[in-house]
Amino acid sequence: MVTIPRLVIAAPSSGSGKTTVATGLMAAFAGRGLAVSGHKVGPDYIDPGYHTLATGRPGRNLDAYMCGPELIAPLFAHGARGCDLAVVEGVMGLYDGASGLGELASTAHVAKLLRAPVVLVVDASSQSRSVAALVHGFASWDPQVRIGGVILNKVGSDRHEALLREALEESGVPVLGVLRRAGQLAVPSRHLGLVPVAERRGDAVAAVAAMAGQVLAGCDLEGLLALARSAPPVTGEVWDAAGAVGAPTGLDGASAGVRIAVASGAAFTFSYAEHSELLTAAGAEVVPFDPLRDESLPEGTRGLVIGGGFPEVYGPELSANEPLREAVAELAASGAPLAAECAGLLYLARSLDGLPMCGVLNAEGRMSQRLTLGYRDAVALSDSVLAAAGTRMRGHEFHRTVLEPGAGDEPAWGMHRPERRVEGFVRRGVHASYLHTHWAAAPGTARRFVEKCAG
Repeated sequence: MVTIPRLVIAAPSSGSGKTTVATGLMAAFAGRGLAVSGHKVGPDYIDPGYHTLATGRPGRNLDAYMCGPELIAPLFAHGARGCDLAVVEGVMGLYDGASGLGELASTAHVAKLLRAPVVLVVDASSQSRSVAALVHGFASWDPQVRIGGVILNKVGSDRHEALLREALEESGVPVLGVLRRAGQLAVPSRHLGLVPVAERRGDAVAAVAAMAGQVLAGCDLEGLLALARSAPPVTGEVWDAAGAVGAPTGLDGASAGVRIAVASGAAFTFSYAEHSELLTAAGAEVVPFDPLRDESLPEGTRGLVIGGGFPEVYGPELSANEPLREAVAELAASGAPLAAECAGLLYLARSLDGLPMCGVLNAEGRMSQRLTLGYRDAVALSDSVLAAAGTRMRGHEFHRTVLEPGAGDEPAWGMHRPERRVEGFVRRGVHASYLHTHWAAAPGTARRFVEKCAG
C-alpha cells in the first residue's frame, strides 16, 4: 500500500511553467530537510535530470502507455520508497494523452492511478477574470481528478494578482502560489527540448536553485505540503527489479558479474533508471563510460548498451575518438551483444552528417528538419539479444535525424502504430533502433541481454 504524500503538477497546456514549479518545489522541500522523490509523466528523459539535481535521488518516469496503467503505482512506490514527499511533473496539458486513445498516459490518468491531488499551473499573463472560468473547466471536467489548488504564473503586478485572486474566489479552488513575470527563468533549450543537465551541470545547478528561490518567494509551502498529505492510500505492490527479472537478490549463477558497459556523459543522457537496476538484478556488473572522453571500453566488457542523447550535437568529438570507435566495432565483430537506441543507433552507423562513426551498421545518418515524435506499437521481426521474434513492445520515437540503410542487416521492429513500417537493425549480436522502450514493461529483456552476454 502506497501512503507517501504526493502532488501532481499539471497545467492547461505546454509552456505554462510546470517544470519551473515542479523542480522548484522539489528543491525547496529538499532544502527544508525532507526526502523528496521526483517523477515525470510520460517518456521525457530531460526533465528527470533536473529533478535529480533538485532532490539528490534518481528522477523517475511514469508512462502508462509504455509500461501499462498497472505498473504506475508500483513504479511510483519503488522510486519514492522511504521519502517524505513525492512531486510528479505532468506532461503537456492535464488531459492530453496518447493520440487517439482517450485519457491513456495523460497527466490526469496518472493522477487518478496514484489518487494524487493536482496543482494546476496557469499562465496568467494575458488574462484576469477569465482565469476563473479556465480553472473551473479543468476542475469540473473529470470528477475523479481532484484539483487541489492553483499556482498562478507570469503575474504582472500587485493589481493583476488581486484581480486574479478575486476571480478565483468564485471557483472554490485555492491559490497556493503566485510567480511574477519579472525574473522568469530562461533555461536554455534546442531542437529536442531543454538542454540536459549533463551538458551544463554548473549552470543547471544554478537554474535549479533559482527555481527553488522563485517557489520559496511565491508559494504556500505549508499549504502544498498539507495538500500532499491529504492523498489517500493506493493499494498495490512496490516494484522490485529482482522480482521483476525473476532473479534472487544478489549476484549468482552463470550471469553473475558479467560486465556490461553503458554509455553515459553529455552525448548519451537518455536512459531510464530502471534499466540499470534490471541489468544488475539479472546478475550484471553495470559500468558507465563516456564516449566523449574514454578511448577504450571498460576492461572485461562482455556487452554494450548505448542509449539516446545528442550525437548530432557532439558528432565531431565522437568521430575524433577513433580508438573508442574501433573498440566498439571490434566488440560488435566478436558477436558480443550490443543494444542501441536512437543516438546509439546513429553512433553505430558508418557516418553521421558525413563524419565517420563506428561503422557497425551499413547505414548513413543525417540531421533532418522533420521532428519524429510519438508513441509506437511494435513487434520484433527478428530474434535478437533483446527479444525473440514475435515479441510485442510499446515504445516511443523522438528525433530529428534520418537513417539511410544499406543492405545486409535484418529489421528489428515491425511498427503497427501509427503506421505500418519496418524499423531498426539486427546483425549478429547487435540490436539497434530508433525505438525507445521501457524495460520495466518487459523485464525479460534485461534477463535475455545479460544471459546473451554471459554466453
